[in-house]
Amino acid sequence: MIVKPVKEVSKPWGGELWVAVTDQYALKIIVLKAGQRSSLQYHQQKHEHIYIDQGQAKVEYMGPDGILTTAICGPGTIIENKPGALHRVEALDDLRLIEVQTPFLDDVVRVEDDYQREAGQ
Repeated sequence: MIVKPVKEVSKPWGGELWVAVTDQYALKIIVLKAGQRSSLQYHQQKHEHIYIDQGQAKVEYMGPDGILTTAICGPGTIIENKPGALHRVEALDDLRLIEVQTPFLDDVVRVEDDYQREAGQ
């Protein structure tokens, strides 16, 4: 057994703990502070599933018709973001997410960003 320290990644909206990163998947614990939101983004290759563990979120996602839809989601909700699908999460109160994804960690195309970041930041 190999034990590695968790990688902490600071973000302007909160932060991420990278629990596992392999050549097949990555697992992150993501914390967004109340009132903060991620960028409106999509991924070219990355496919992710996000479990809302704590808190309430306003989730913007691309529906099957290609229209951006909004939903209020709480603990127990699972969000799937396939490659090419626009999405954003806003924390209505302190929010903790558990994310499993394919290992394309820098695959972020930002359409809008409150913090003026470029892709991969």
